[in-house]
Amino acid sequence: MLYVITSLHIVICFFLIIVVLLQSGKAADLAGAFGGMGSQTVFGPRGTATVLSKATTVAAALFMVTSLVLVIMANNRAPGVNSVLEGRRPAAVQPKAPATPKNTAPKK
Repeated sequence: MLYVITSLHIVICFFLIIVVLLQSGKAADLAGAFGGMGSQTVFGPRGTATVLSKATTVAAALFMVTSLVLVIMANNRAPGVNSVLEGRRPAAVQPKAPATPKNTAPKK
């Protein structure tokens, strides 16, 4: 299951990159080069939401969901580890008992 979600996550990553790069900028027309707003419509110069912007929204939502699922699955695989650094901590040194003399025979 982990491999399926990881491969789906990678596919969504590439799809999100492609969809974002395919979109034109907000000021892609000639008026945008000089700081103008272009057409004076209700939604601005870009108009309503395009197919690419809707695909970006869906891909971003799926990216977040798969990211959360992968984190939850990773936490369930390693029980008892609360921190990333906890596994790298050296073992605690146990104090040794005081040394006792070897010759404990009573003197005459």
